[in-house]
Amino acid sequence: MRWPREVPELGWSRGGDRRVSVLAYGVGLGFRAVGERHCVGARGNVCPLGAVVPGRSTGGRCAECARLDRTHSVAADTMADDPRTYRVYLAWFGPGMVKVGITGEERGAARLREQGAVAFSWLGRGPLMAARRTEEVLRAALGVPDRIPYAKKRAVRGQLPGPEERAGAVAELYARAAALEGRGWPESLERLPLEVVDQVGVFGLDRAPDADPDPGRSVREGGTAPGRSVRESALAPVRAVQELVGGGVVAGRLVAAAGPDLHLAVADGSVVVLDTRLITGWDLTSVTRAAEATEATGSDVHVPLIDIGGGGVQGGLF
Repeated sequence: MRWPREVPELGWSRGGDRRVSVLAYGVGLGFRAVGERHCVGARGNVCPLGAVVPGRSTGGRCAECARLDRTHSVAADTMADDPRTYRVYLAWFGPGMVKVGITGEERGAARLREQGAVAFSWLGRGPLMAARRTEEVLRAALGVPDRIPYAKKRAVRGQLPGPEERAGAVAELYARAAALEGRGWPESLERLPLEVVDQVGVFGLDRAPDADPDPGRSVREGGTAPGRSVRESALAPVRAVQELVGGGVVAGRLVAAAGPDLHLAVADGSVVVLDTRLITGWDLTSVTRAAEATEATGSDVHVPLIDIGGGGVQGGLF
């Protein structure tokens, strides 16, 4: 799953053949997992072991490929001489959930969409090590974490406050961060003005699952109506796919997407979240309807589901 623009895309590969599917809200999506899940390799290279990886792993890589993939990442701090310009951002994911991070300037807001940031603002720009130093200073001074688990993001995504409160939370964090300028803030990092970007509309979180399909509406409108909370317009997801299994089926209608997550309206009227990191490494075949999927696989095959926000594990086709 990728967010190079303000619409989600799924990348597919078979051998050397690669293609991209641009996803649209309101459109049906369904597939069946086949066989076993194998390591996707590292840095564009095939896993030399062809290792089988656990169904619940969100990395989709064996231990060795995961180590190699991380070695050349910005997060591993192995690229101190990187000449590119980086940006420091302040991201808000829900009440009480904020973080500071960095991303390459040429990537724009793609990193924020990949993380499922509901609202954000840029804070500064400069060389990699200046951005990294600022990130560390702000984390320590403001008491914000370096990462927020996706399970926590999902738990609040269907009950977000209105746009004014979302913008206010980002502005408050920005003010606290800007007050630290000159106190451990590297001189080579240029501070950028506050400009809150709200991504509720981009993610489709302002759409009711039974709304008329219009793939471009969320991007065009860019958010909820003034003063209107997400709770008033979107059905909160209640379950998430825990893992895929060989022969297991996922089928529904795409109503929203955030970060790696697809929100699918299913036959019983509820919304189920699929973390697309769980599908990497699987061979997939298409199905067009949940009923067709159930008939094809039989009642003894299931995709394990878990309640969002805690609770017991549920099983069954959807």
